[in-house]
Amino acid sequence: MPAPRPTVRQVADESSSLFTPAFIALTLSDLAYFTAQGLMIFVTPFFVTGPLASAEGTVGLVMGSFSISTLLLRPLVGRLADRHGRRPLLVGGAMAFGVIVALHATATHVAVLVLLRLLLGAAEAFFFVAGFAALADMAPPEREGEALSFNSLALFLGLAIGPLIGDALLEVGGFGLAWLGGVVLSLIAVALAARVPETGDSGAVTEPIPLFHRTAIGPGLMLFAGVAAMAVFLAYAPLHGAALGLDTTSTVLLVFGVVVVTLRLTFAKLPDRVPPRQLIPGALAASAVGLGLAATGGGPGLLAAAALSGVGVAFLTPSVFVAIFSIVPPAERGAAAATTSIFIDLGFGGGPLLAGLVVAGADIPTGFTVAALAAVLASVLSLLTLQARPVPVG
Repeated sequence: MPAPRPTVRQVADESSSLFTPAFIALTLSDLAYFTAQGLMIFVTPFFVTGPLASAEGTVGLVMGSFSISTLLLRPLVGRLADRHGRRPLLVGGAMAFGVIVALHATATHVAVLVLLRLLLGAAEAFFFVAGFAALADMAPPEREGEALSFNSLALFLGLAIGPLIGDALLEVGGFGLAWLGGVVLSLIAVALAARVPETGDSGAVTEPIPLFHRTAIGPGLMLFAGVAAMAVFLAYAPLHGAALGLDTTSTVLLVFGVVVVTLRLTFAKLPDRVPPRQLIPGALAASAVGLGLAATGGGPGLLAAAALSGVGVAFLTPSVFVAIFSIVPPAERGAAAATTSIFIDLGFGGGPLLAGLVVAGADIPTGFTVAALAAVLASVLSLLTLQARPVPVG
């Protein structure tokens, strides 16, 4: 009887190689997928106010509907990823995204577009959770943080490049060409995802898989605080910069993006060398100081705040990744990935929402201040509650 074929995780354990064909294929698939996502984020609001002739206020309803299905489905998708494997959900999610983008050409009413956005959110849940779990599977021991640092660049670059492509296609050929561009990018993501071998081991699942993984809740709350702080800064920094008289408020966001990408590349190994109980509080503290400077420092303070916020974001997510996946059993990584990503969704949506209530009753600097205090509290709590990463045996 032939010996069983080694899994991707076993090969990674033996070789400790990070940049394997599987890792490269997954990262490039993420890049194509999130570029399509960025394209849709840019083009859809113009479709709402243009061909569908709806008010600007409707844009929020249409764009926000995406997150509803994503948030609701993540726990179920995590269970499916552990039970049936990562690869089918990864490929299927990217394929479904492309089909739904193509159906945008048939939308003639806002209600139809909302339905399509809900379906896109479902596809996102499948692709993101399965990809997150696969990344955890294939990362060599003691290199989980480095793996996420490099892989996450695909998300940042995709969301940055996608709007540029969408704008160009819209200018040249209108919405039909823009939708076609989204479909092509999705198909590229499918082709690359198909090259990612199955990394999960459904045969190791012997007990009921939880919808919400308890191991991810504590670090996930810290991730929520950091993502919320980032979302508040990104939402209100351009408006605050304009009020301060900055000539180019986009420079603030450029500084933020450059810092995140540079640190993720230069210090990719840091989350694996510095324990999460040290790096997570430090990252949250950097975000808190950045928000404080945004509230009080004027124009130069806003640029410094962008840099510090970038520092916080650059190191927080990889450290949370290490804190969770270094102790979660392989057969439960899908559930852990789903639970972790829920906190990302809540941070992106909840941070600006809560800050908006403060800003409505006061002003933007007060909103920054409240968000900074919340990040300080999260930093202190993470310092008190996070345990040291277990030392591998053998």
